[in-house]
Amino acid sequence: MSAAGNDYAYLTIFILMVAAVVFACAPLFMARLWATYFSPNKPGHDKNATYECGLESKGDAWIQFKSEYYLYAIIFLIFDVETIFLLPFAVSFTGLGVGAFVSLMIFLFMLVSGLAWAWKKGVLTWR
Repeated sequence: MSAAGNDYAYLTIFILMVAAVVFACAPLFMARLWATYFSPNKPGHDKNATYECGLESKGDAWIQFKSEYYLYAIIFLIFDVETIFLLPFAVSFTGLGVGAFVSLMIFLFMLVSGLAWAWKKGVLTWR
C-alpha cells in the first residue's frame, strides 16, 4: 500500500461529520427563514399568554412533590434498564463460557442486593 492511500484516510470521516452538521442545522435554518419572510408577526395579549394544554394557568406553578415518588421512579428505571441487560445473556446462554456465567451471577447478585436494600429501606412502599 502506498503512502498516498493514507492521505485521504480521514476525508470520509470529515465529509460525514460535515454532512451530519448540515443535516441537523438545515431544518433549523429553513424554519428561521420561513418565519422571517412568510409568517405574519401579530403579537397580542392572547398570543403571548402563557398557557398549558389550552388552559389559562392559575396559581403558582411550583408544586412540592414528595421525594419518595422520585426515588420510587429512579428505582423502577434502574431495575427496568438492568433487566434489558439480561437479554443478551439469555439469547446466547448456551454458547457462553464460564467467565460470562460468573459475570452474570455477579451482576444478578448486585441487582438482587440493590433490590433487597431498597425493600429494607422501605423505598418500595407507598405511603
